[in-house]
Amino acid sequence: QLVESGGGVVQTGGSLRLSCVGSGRTFTYDDMAWFRQAPGKEREVVATITYNGRRTEYADSVKDRFTISRDNAKTTTYLEMNSLKPEDTAVYYCAADLVGVQKYRYWGQGTQVTVSS
Repeated sequence: QLVESGGGVVQTGGSLRLSCVGSGRTFTYDDMAWFRQAPGKEREVVATITYNGRRTEYADSVKDRFTISRDNAKTTTYLEMNSLKPEDTAVYYCAADLVGVQKYRYWGQGTQVTVSS
């Protein structure tokens, strides 16, 4: 089970940190990712991180503004979001256990992020 938290309403230029806590099984050896889905749009990958945290990748739209990290001791993955823009408004989902190209086995329920202009 994956549970996200940390979403909310923030003004343009503000910051939020999302957390994703895993439980019920070990996620220590899983690659993790954050996705988002805005109203009327398809879900898109925002950031990914390997099981050991050594490699991260970002969508071009969030590069240099968002940072993905993980603390395996706490079974938690984070998404630090800075310089937020209205176009970042979406439901953000945590995902674990990469099984294909941008396909993950486990998903959280999502947390809403709204950036007001």
